[in-house]
Amino acid sequence: MSNRIDVLKTYKTYVGGAFPRSESGHTYALENKSGKTIANVCRCTRKDARDAMVKARAAQKGWQNRSAYNRGQILYRIAEMLEGRKDQFVHEMELMDIKKKTALKEVELSIDRLIYYAGWTDKISQVYGTVNPVASSHFNFSMPEPTGVVGVIAPQQSPMLGLVSMMAPVIAGGNTVLILASENYPLSGVSFGEVLHASDVPGGVVNILTGYQNEMISHLSAHLDLNGVFNANKDADLRKQIDENCALSVKRSRHVMNVDWTDPTHENPYYIMDFQEIKTTWHPVGV
Repeated sequence: MSNRIDVLKTYKTYVGGAFPRSESGHTYALENKSGKTIANVCRCTRKDARDAMVKARAAQKGWQNRSAYNRGQILYRIAEMLEGRKDQFVHEMELMDIKKKTALKEVELSIDRLIYYAGWTDKISQVYGTVNPVASSHFNFSMPEPTGVVGVIAPQQSPMLGLVSMMAPVIAGGNTVLILASENYPLSGVSFGEVLHASDVPGGVVNILTGYQNEMISHLSAHLDLNGVFNANKDADLRKQIDENCALSVKRSRHVMNVDWTDPTHENPYYIMDFQEIKTTWHPVGV
């Protein structure tokens, strides 16, 4: 019988297309139900949120200006890469005491959901844009445009499917995201950064942080350069804190609680439109 001590992996964050550790150097031990430590996870700070925000803002305009068709291609590529690493994600969920059948369903639905939103990228403008009747000799168009940078607070449960179901519609519409992964089941979120890194996603479009949500939610939602918050944390005090912070700088907030992410109703274009602005343009007739 071997006396060898396993070398535990320290899972890093994913920011700006790279894998930095928390600037504080702090981690927290992730334990299973038996109390055994299975990994070390970065305990991010306000400085990490600021650094990720800088990367997300820098990437936003370029991501918005890509063709909708190309954004769809990249979302589809994420699904392809996740399909090829399905066994890894199932194994990591099992380490976190998620049953294999549940884990497999989470991963497969995550792949399907990415493909669903990949199909919407070049249809949003057609479906939700309008040509408006006006009295003067002008064409008047109203078209959806991305809000900007959105903070995504992933659900504590459903660590893979919940995160993907919140991230995919936001980036499909041309926004960039700063994601706070599940505190209790973080491995799926941080490993997903490795999939994104190999999937043609430009650096900074998706940024994934880990840590204690009661510490990080305030740092994230209060950032003045953030344009919106998509929250799945069920704690009433934290939801109130998010709304207050959003009100201070006129951010958009959207809360989803007690959600069964396996329900197919969470495949819908309204999640995309939650973080779109409607821009109206006038153009003279005959010019």
